[in-house]
Amino acid sequence: MAICKPLAAVLLALAILPAAQARQGNPVDADPARMTAARARMFHGMGTTHSMVLVDRFEHLSGGEDDAFLWDAQGWIGGDERKFWIKTGGEYSFDASEFDSAEIQALYSRAISPNFDLQIGLRHDFEPGPSTSYGVVGVQGLAPYWFEIDAAAFLSDAGDLTARIEAEYDLLITQRLVLQPRAEVQFAAGDIADHDLGSGLTETEFGLRLRYEFSREFAPYVGIEWHDLQGDTADLARLAGEATSDRVIAVGIRFWF
Repeated sequence: MAICKPLAAVLLALAILPAAQARQGNPVDADPARMTAARARMFHGMGTTHSMVLVDRFEHLSGGEDDAFLWDAQGWIGGDERKFWIKTGGEYSFDASEFDSAEIQALYSRAISPNFDLQIGLRHDFEPGPSTSYGVVGVQGLAPYWFEIDAAAFLSDAGDLTARIEAEYDLLITQRLVLQPRAEVQFAAGDIADHDLGSGLTETEFGLRLRYEFSREFAPYVGIEWHDLQGDTADLARLAGEATSDRVIAVGIRFWF
C-alpha cells in the first residue's frame, strides 16, 4: 500500500498534465516566429558587449643612464569572440626632455581557441624617428601554467619585418602581494639602418615587479629591469659609442577599469 499510493499520484499527475497544458498553452506548440524571435533575443544577450582598460606599467625608471617615464597600456571593447583593441606604449627621457619611443596600435581580434585571440591591424611609431607605420599580425592570450603571452609580427611601410614576444606571470605570495616576472624579446628579419637595428635577435628585457593590490583594480609596485641589446644591434651601438645594456629601478602603479 505504501508503494501503490505514490504510484497512483504519479499516474494521476500524468493524466492531468496534458489537459492543464492545453488550457495554459504548451510552449512547444507556440508560434514558430515567436520562438525564433525569443532565441534571437537570448543569443543577443549572450553576446553582450564588454570593455576593459588595463594600464599594466605606469612607472618612473631610475638608476640607469638617465631618468625616464614609461607607460604600457591596452584596452578592448567587444564580446567573447570578437574585440577591437587599442594598445600604446613608450618611454620619455627626463634628462633629454624627449620621447625615446612612442607607439599606438589599433587591432581587430577573433578568438581562435578558448584562451587565445588572433589579432590583425595597424601600428604607428611616433618615435624614434623617422615615424613609421606597420601592418600587424599576432596572437594574445593565456598559455598553459597561466603565462600571459603577447606575440606579434610587424611589417613596416618600408618593407622591414620585425617581431616582438612578451610574456608575464603573476606569482601570488599572499592574496594581495604579487610578484610579476616579465620578459620581452625583439627580432628583425634584416638590417634596418633608419632605426639602428641589425638582423636577428635585437633586444631583450627581463624584469621583476612586486606589487601590493589594495584592490584588484589598483596596485603600486617596485621592481628592477634588465635591458640589453643583442647581436648585430649591439655591435652597431658599440660603434656609435652607446651603451648596450642598462639596469633600472622601477616605481609605479598598475590599474584597470
